[in-house]
Amino acid sequence: MENKLIKVNPDDNVLVALSDIFAGETVMFNSVEITAKTNVKAKHKMAETDFMPGDSIIMYGVLVGKAFLPILRGEVITTENVKHQSEEVHGKTGTLPWSPPNVDRWKDRTFMGYHRADGQVGTKNVWLFFPLVFCENKNIEKLKEIFENELLPKKEVSYKLFLRSLIEEKSVEEVAAKEPDPNLLDNIDVKFINHQGGCGGIRQDSELLAKLLAGYVNNPNVAGATVLSLGCQNLQIDIFKNALKEMSPNSQKEVLIYEQQQIGTTDKMFQMVIKDSFEAIKRANKIPRQPAPLSKLSIGLECGGSDGFSGISANPALGVVSDIFAALGGKTILAEFPELCGVEQELMNRCVDSEKADKFLGLMKAFEKSVVDAGSGFDMNPSPGNIKDGLITDAMKSAGAAKKGGTAPIVDVLDYGEYIAKPGLNLLNTPGNDAECTTGLVGAGATVVLFTTGLGNPMGNPIAPVVKIASNTAVVQKMSDIIDINAGTVITGEKTIQEVGEEIVEYIIDLASGNVETKADQLKQDVFIPWKRGVSL
Repeated sequence: MENKLIKVNPDDNVLVALSDIFAGETVMFNSVEITAKTNVKAKHKMAETDFMPGDSIIMYGVLVGKAFLPILRGEVITTENVKHQSEEVHGKTGTLPWSPPNVDRWKDRTFMGYHRADGQVGTKNVWLFFPLVFCENKNIEKLKEIFENELLPKKEVSYKLFLRSLIEEKSVEEVAAKEPDPNLLDNIDVKFINHQGGCGGIRQDSELLAKLLAGYVNNPNVAGATVLSLGCQNLQIDIFKNALKEMSPNSQKEVLIYEQQQIGTTDKMFQMVIKDSFEAIKRANKIPRQPAPLSKLSIGLECGGSDGFSGISANPALGVVSDIFAALGGKTILAEFPELCGVEQELMNRCVDSEKADKFLGLMKAFEKSVVDAGSGFDMNPSPGNIKDGLITDAMKSAGAAKKGGTAPIVDVLDYGEYIAKPGLNLLNTPGNDAECTTGLVGAGATVVLFTTGLGNPMGNPIAPVVKIASNTAVVQKMSDIIDINAGTVITGEKTIQEVGEEIVEYIIDLASGNVETKADQLKQDVFIPWKRGVSL
């Protein structure tokens, strides 16, 4: 008989369906027969025992909900019969032991990265254009058109060449042959971001945006930047400069800043920007890749479009990766605070000291209060897609999401806009919103982002590669153009969580050395959306 059920933790009282189970079907679990009382779709949970209203639903060994209605053994767990509930938090009550993994096979390995003057090492070499205020967005877009059309034709999307070939009634090869020299700048990417901030909101929004933009400039994937300012906005040039200086007092990166109201006409500003930036980009293009230890990598950990398999395949595989890099002296960053609801106690006990634990709890409570004050709550975090594919409470989603952080001690807790400094596992306060989270991870210093997904997500980032790891094989087959690694092999039994984690480590080394390119980068999925400190889950 096919194995259709698994239990994630010995203490759990629900079982996960590995494939569809139909009402009346008898399945085996631990040599015991269970007859399904209802249909149970793959990824969803079946009651292992009878529940009465108020009984605890345990998964991953923690409380993830309370029975709202009577639930019979063999019945599916749904949003109708279970409501969100999480464990009470009592502050740091102890310190959890950690046995670092054996990392002998990686301790002497290197990657070919871009060394910066401050000691950081990047996985990319990017010249970044961005505005301090939304009023300059159109100018940034115009610069993007100019530089991408003339400077980096090798990055041109094939569809543009295809359309041009139709217009000119020529072959794609003939059109491509007319392009400028593709080797003009072969060692640098030129990227452009815009945003809707910098003015019009509260001053704290502009100050937070300044920190985020400073984090992007400070990220070792960035060689330098061109910054446009209007002049009268809330986010003044000095605010940005001070944020960058506080983050990196001895930065030697070229940062070119232009204020339109001081310069005068758009034409005059564009001539200055284009001339100066082109010369700076040519200098940055000469920065070579050189060997660096794996401890120089900073790995962001994220999930989006999660499903009922995410917490038992892709997320724990990232936990293996996080523990390996923590043992090697690298930095990893676990974010998405609304998706850590219910596992706060464990995370606090993993903090290296009470100060870090208290900061984490304080940030969590402040975040949750802001959501409640707006008439919502963390229990509203699971999306319709999450629920449809088996994640029916926020605590259930969170318990699986937290697996990305492995088991290593938490060395630091950062608020949004703060930059990582300590080797090991760091917590970063971000929403669960995929774009805002990725944007924040990179602003905190992540040079590679690992992004697990069960439903599929195409999103990338302008300056850091975003690796998509699928929780199930079906989404890989359906959306192969956006998935880099298949962790669905854990579900099918082809590979163990440890094996997939080690596979990801090897992929990161190749990626950081420039030997492979993520699907998101191939598709130019450059998403930059800052978090305004309003309500965002």
